[in-house]
Amino acid sequence: MRLVLVGGGGFRVPQVVEALGAADAAVRVDEVHLHDVSPARLGVMRAVLDQLCATLPHPPRVSAGTDLDAALRGADFVFSAMRIGGTAGRVLDERVALDLGVLGQETVGPGGLSYALRTLPHARHLAERVRAVAPEAWVISFTNPAGMITEAMRAVLGERVVGICDTPIGLVRKAVRALGADGRPVDFDYAGTNHLGWLRSVRVDGVERLPDLLADDAALASVEEARLLGPDWVRAVGALPNEYLYYYSFPREATARLRSAAQTRGQQLDVQQGDFYARAAEDPGRALATWREVHADREATYMAESRASEGGGRRAEDVEGGGYQRVAVDLMAAVATGRPATMVLDVPAGGVLPGLPEDAVVEVPCTVDGDGVHPHAVAPLVGDMLGLVQQVKASEQLLLEASARRSRELAWRAFAAHPLVDSVAVARQLLDGYRERIPEVGRALD
Repeated sequence: MRLVLVGGGGFRVPQVVEALGAADAAVRVDEVHLHDVSPARLGVMRAVLDQLCATLPHPPRVSAGTDLDAALRGADFVFSAMRIGGTAGRVLDERVALDLGVLGQETVGPGGLSYALRTLPHARHLAERVRAVAPEAWVISFTNPAGMITEAMRAVLGERVVGICDTPIGLVRKAVRALGADGRPVDFDYAGTNHLGWLRSVRVDGVERLPDLLADDAALASVEEARLLGPDWVRAVGALPNEYLYYYSFPREATARLRSAAQTRGQQLDVQQGDFYARAAEDPGRALATWREVHADREATYMAESRASEGGGRRAEDVEGGGYQRVAVDLMAAVATGRPATMVLDVPAGGVLPGLPEDAVVEVPCTVDGDGVHPHAVAPLVGDMLGLVQQVKASEQLLLEASARRSRELAWRAFAAHPLVDSVAVARQLLDGYRERIPEVGRALD
């Protein structure tokens, strides 16, 4: 089996290879091909992986190159993990918004819209080349912002592209652990869009247990998302929110913390990862050790601005559970082997989640097997949950149309429609700022 990783020079590539080469990996891959536009980053990642594979029970063969069509030929699966504009682009996604007093975050709000504008043309191009060169391949996309990117690629590839994110299933695992139900039969209900969803039911051995969890102070305190948003608010909502709902629930507080910080998250990662690639290139013999050091720090400081009351750090249990690479490998294994697996995936809303356009990509539980992806029936979103999801999705679909038509007016409307942008005038300033400071955004609309 041949797996192509687009964005193969990216920092998180070793996590995927480590998951594939583990003794308990759900599927074996013969070759992992790394595709990237940067030969230098590919060289560093090859050094890391050469050392990593020497430690793995079942290491795949690793190859690398910069020719996309050559990479795709013979692919069974394609993982899309591209980051157009790199971490420097993320810095500006955040900073342009913060300078205007608006929340600046990688995937949420105007920063996510900017990220999508510069990424969508490349995502569509990838989908077109897969259709031309490897039409039988499955594309698993964890390119952010995942919902919009998956929606655009589905217009080209249909059901053979699936978006993934590790935060929903990670939330389920934390809830199950808090209930002391590890290893027992569990069903759950989760619904929303990427980085905007709620865990609304957890049934253990057929018995609903979410109310028990919400009523138990100690158990609820062990769930990272409940600590982020506060137990009183979680109980008021009656569901466990995805951690990114912090930005929608506390935008004033989040923006104030981000603006007062010495560095944004993007700036931290830009410095951190720039230092990693430089150090690993200078001393390739320690490439893996250097990567492990930097990766541990990255995980420990994830969403630190939302954890001010906890000193900005994460508990050890918060970073357990496998991450997005586990979701990707489990998905690939279910399709390749036919052994069913349940996970939360980005799929069309049609027939699954009422109140949204049928082609709108949403996140819901799905069963995956050799015949593909089968979304579960979930309870409809209602009230404020539905209203928020509809407003964000309307903004996203305006942006998708703006990108396809290269329309500045539609892009302005997309920014203005987002619930975290409180002024049409500010929406115009945001769009103009991104176009002026990020060349890829300007080219996407010119």
